[in-house]
Amino acid sequence: MIKLHPKGPLLSSFVEGSLPASLSVVIASHIEMCPECQKQVELLTEQAANACFGESSTSATQSGLEPQVERLCEELMDSDIEASLSGSELSMLDAITSITEVEHSAETVDLAAIIDKEIEVSGAKFKVPRALRNIEIKPFQGLGKLSRSRLNIEDGDLRTSLLHIDKGGSVPTHTHKGFEVTLLLQGSFEDEMGVYQAGDFIWLDAEHTHQPVTKTGCVCLTVSNDAIHFTKGVSQLLNPIGQFIY
Repeated sequence: MIKLHPKGPLLSSFVEGSLPASLSVVIASHIEMCPECQKQVELLTEQAANACFGESSTSATQSGLEPQVERLCEELMDSDIEASLSGSELSMLDAITSITEVEHSAETVDLAAIIDKEIEVSGAKFKVPRALRNIEIKPFQGLGKLSRSRLNIEDGDLRTSLLHIDKGGSVPTHTHKGFEVTLLLQGSFEDEMGVYQAGDFIWLDAEHTHQPVTKTGCVCLTVSNDAIHFTKGVSQLLNPIGQFIY
């Protein structure tokens, strides 16, 4: 069961299209997994549409344009359009219709192929969220039980990655110089603050210090805007170059 979700203002910004691309990708991936947020986004989208088009519709009615539009539609429906076309024009219309049908069929096949896309890393397979399927995913690079793949999203200081932690693996204790968003795509992990399941949306910053550990293995989608800062053990030696590896 998903316990952690994007907050309301973040979902509103997602619907408005005002978020950076990296954050939009993570939130879209969470929405795909979360029926609760799907309903909330549908409601926010409906509200945004009403706010945008409701006023225009009212203005049209008040100005008397709506009855005119209705009469025009009735006239078009009543007229025999095909009777007024020549044979060559009818042939062209049939050709255009046929091309459109073929193009729609091709699109359906391509989408079906994309929907089934899976990635395998260290023997674990996971489905790629729809939001990632048109984004270049670079090869995974691993160290011990950790493997990471960069997503090719040009988004300023934001870095988007897929992180796989093999069963029994962990990330050394660290905090964050900026913020880090983690969407758990598969498996589970735990830290000092709780246990997380697939679909959980976790937002951490410099106020949080933790050591993620997974018993079963997990795959995460992450976005960060600065380096993590290791706070214990040998990993602290990496802090001077953290800016180059986050």
